[in-house]
Amino acid sequence: MKRLHLFEFEDFPWFPNWIRALMTNYIQSFHKILQTDKLLLPLVKKGLLYSDTDQIIDLCSGSGGPMIEVFKSLKREGRFSNLQMKLTDLYPNQKAIAYLQEEEIKGLSYQNKPQDVTRLNPKTKGLRTLVSGMHHMRPEMARKVLHQAQSSQQPILVFEISDNSAPTFLWWLAIPVAFLISLFVTPFVRPLTWKQLVFTYLVPIVPLFIAWDGAVSNVRTYTLEDMVKLTDGLSDDHYQWEMGKIKGKGGNKLYLLGKPERTN
Repeated sequence: MKRLHLFEFEDFPWFPNWIRALMTNYIQSFHKILQTDKLLLPLVKKGLLYSDTDQIIDLCSGSGGPMIEVFKSLKREGRFSNLQMKLTDLYPNQKAIAYLQEEEIKGLSYQNKPQDVTRLNPKTKGLRTLVSGMHHMRPEMARKVLHQAQSSQQPILVFEISDNSAPTFLWWLAIPVAFLISLFVTPFVRPLTWKQLVFTYLVPIVPLFIAWDGAVSNVRTYTLEDMVKLTDGLSDDHYQWEMGKIKGKGGNKLYLLGKPERTN
């Protein structure tokens, strides 16, 4: 595989949760700038067609990412009026949980307890979504997540905002650019707290972590060729895989959709 499994700071259990929360808040705002939700919307609709229930289980949610906007758009359309979505994460963002509780968005919830993506209850039904999360996993772990969906006969949608097509050394050259971009994006972060401002502009540890983790995320992203290897042996007459590239702001995005056979 082309990808390299280097470390990201936010993956470490010892990494302070309050810094992780500032980073995921930033990432959520960055997704809005990239309009990731608009790219995801038709893919999520398609994935729901292969689900026998109007439910989405979002994995590795962080602060919610673009899936919150996708959920709102689906509800507004009316076609999925009974849609439910549960956000989950190994390190649940308590601020995001509190925010969603205050907003009281019907059908949308955030699971308060940690969720290991490899230990999802096999009886859990609905479309599983993994947005900018697969690259955090080593191949054996990523394959396990895909195999769980296939063996449970549930659809899964994996989406990455990078296609890892550039030569690896270019991602390292992007580190100073990512640092500077974070300085311009931060004012658009919501909620914008004093911690977000202080640790971006006065003590710029958040931009440093974002720049490093962002570069490593690109290096770790599974290419389409890598995805073919991950799904090798996971297809049969009752479960198929679809993958492709989508043009978007900042370059191509990748997706992988697991499609169980519908019986009705």
